[in-house]
Amino acid sequence: MTPTPDDPSAALPGRPPVVGLAAWQEARDELLRREKAHTHEGDAIAAARRRLPMVEFDGTAEVVGPDGPVPFLDLFQGREELVVYKHMWYDDAPPQGQCEGCTTTAWHLRDAVYLNARGVSFALVTTGRWAEVAAYVRFMGYTQPWYSVRDAEEPVGGRMGYLASYLRDGDRAFLTYSTTGRGTERANGSMGLLDMTPYGRGEAWEDKPEDRPEGREPCWYWRTDAQGHATWGPTSRPVPQWTRPGATPVETLGRHGPHH
Repeated sequence: MTPTPDDPSAALPGRPPVVGLAAWQEARDELLRREKAHTHEGDAIAAARRRLPMVEFDGTAEVVGPDGPVPFLDLFQGREELVVYKHMWYDDAPPQGQCEGCTTTAWHLRDAVYLNARGVSFALVTTGRWAEVAAYVRFMGYTQPWYSVRDAEEPVGGRMGYLASYLRDGDRAFLTYSTTGRGTERANGSMGLLDMTPYGRGEAWEDKPEDRPEGREPCWYWRTDAQGHATWGPTSRPVPQWTRPGATPVETLGRHGPHH
């Protein structure tokens, strides 16, 4: 016999309360009003973002990619608009020693085909030495264009962990927008989907009912050993590596401070 919502046996400890469909729909509709208000405010913010001024910079500034030094303008790939993710970098660190947040963001941006169809190019830049960056890109199986901006000044280089938008007018280049921290989450689809689940992201900072599973720090999505245990050890690797048969073995290169 299936228990009814008002039957005490229907309650599941550590889970949302069990109710009938009508009660659930009422609660869902109330939340939907807040969601729509949030969406409308986001639209208004995006409209303001499109009205920001822009900063001109030297588009001939050199960055280093697989073909050696090239001007930053090459990142546009002939298009007028460009989105760049600026990936943190730790010199001489193994793959499992690179930035957790940047790694998961880069993984979610593996294919820019829909951006390209809209006339927007995408690239990743970082301050690492190109030889180390190239090895990391191969290890992760990334397919996006990567470049080292180790010696470049802002807005080409500068602070990492940012999303930035650029505009090109012929040989002139402009910075139009930049964001960091929670602002980069729009590029990480998994976070948005997890926010729709009853347990959320499973991170310690989240506001959730007291009886729900305890959250962990953000590294849950990044480095584990073969058994799925989070670790910094030589047997660990970024989570996506364990889903790829024949993934490159981990090499322990040591860990030093970040290069900014």
